[in-house]
Amino acid sequence: MSRRERGAAVVDLVLVLLVLVPLVLGAMQVALVLYVRNTLASAASEGARYAATLGHTDADGVARTRAQLRGAVSDQYAADVTASAASIDGAPAVRITVRAHVPALGLGGPAVRLTVTGHAIRETR
Repeated sequence: MSRRERGAAVVDLVLVLLVLVPLVLGAMQVALVLYVRNTLASAASEGARYAATLGHTDADGVARTRAQLRGAVSDQYAADVTASAASIDGAPAVRITVRAHVPALGLGGPAVRLTVTGHAIRETR
């Protein structure tokens, strides 16, 4: 292979990488955001179910949600967890809301803001 052919091959490789690298990084970002969103939704639902059971309070649900998030992803996602009263078809319920920012590829920089909510009907005697 001549020097000119090798130079042309390097140029071709660079051009292909200019297209492929952003595509791969974009796919990784989408996968990260979906993973975190699904984890937040699962933890919020679990916390709401826990808070809705007899003998537990909204604060117990928030604590359960935070524990789930700390075990699955990171403490930074457990910072903004709130509980509130709700009504589902007229029945008393609890709502757990989790708000978080997912940084670009987990490295910082521009972030995607996520808000997820879990609901559960309160148990009554």
